[in-house]
Amino acid sequence: MAVKSYYALLDLPPSASGDDIKKAFRQQIARYHPDKVQHLGKEFQDMAADRAAELTEAYRILSNDASRADYDRTLGAAPAAASSPAAAPAAPSQPPPPAQAPKAESASTTGGRPSSEQAPGPSAGKAAFHEERASRDDYLRKATLNRFKHAVEAVGEYDPSSLRGFDIALVPKAKMFGRSKNPRLLGRYVSMVDGAAVADAWVQAGKWSPEDTCVFLLGTGLASAGELAGAIAEQRKKTRGRVTLIPVDARDWGSYVPNDAPEIAKSLLARLKRGT
Repeated sequence: MAVKSYYALLDLPPSASGDDIKKAFRQQIARYHPDKVQHLGKEFQDMAADRAAELTEAYRILSNDASRADYDRTLGAAPAAASSPAAAPAAPSQPPPPAQAPKAESASTTGGRPSSEQAPGPSAGKAAFHEERASRDDYLRKATLNRFKHAVEAVGEYDPSSLRGFDIALVPKAKMFGRSKNPRLLGRYVSMVDGAAVADAWVQAGKWSPEDTCVFLLGTGLASAGELAGAIAEQRKKTRGRVTLIPVDARDWGSYVPNDAPEIAKSLLARLKRGT
């Protein structure tokens, strides 16, 4: 079983200093405080409680020199100590000396943490760092899309479809007489909803159908309202199509809803906000 990276939990590399660890912990733990997530859905509250416990344990280990040294050895990625003496330049290649008894392992000047010569290198730590971040992002993506799907199911009136590049695609249910006035719906999760994400989603949605299409761009990070409004206005000028795009902040389910958004979209957003 792979060792979980406490550095990744704090969004830090294994070479982070003690001050960096303390600062990162304070910033991260504040994000997951119960008062900050009480308005979110249960899945996010549970995630926040688990993450707060993990952050606290990570800080307990990494803020203590001896515990951190043990952890680095276990992780197999102890960073070079900033206060360790600089290593001597490498000598020219020579035949290996006669075999000698192994020297006793000595601690560096960082309170018992091993030096860079003793560590196998940072590659394992970097891999664990990126793996943990990817795991966290995947959890957020799944939780966000599941809530969106449940809201759509509660609204009804739609059948599942598919469109490359989107996580969710829905078409109005067929009616016995006439056609539904509801637009097609698309959902895409991105880590950051910004101008570039708006432009790409808009272009891809425009290729789906000449019929009205409403795109929900869901993310746990949003650019400024000015940037998003400008990007949407630019796409409307370029395409003059029948696309409506709504940026949604999955952290609190707030959204930027255009005045001409279809009623079904407003109903869906209200259900997302309520968590039903």
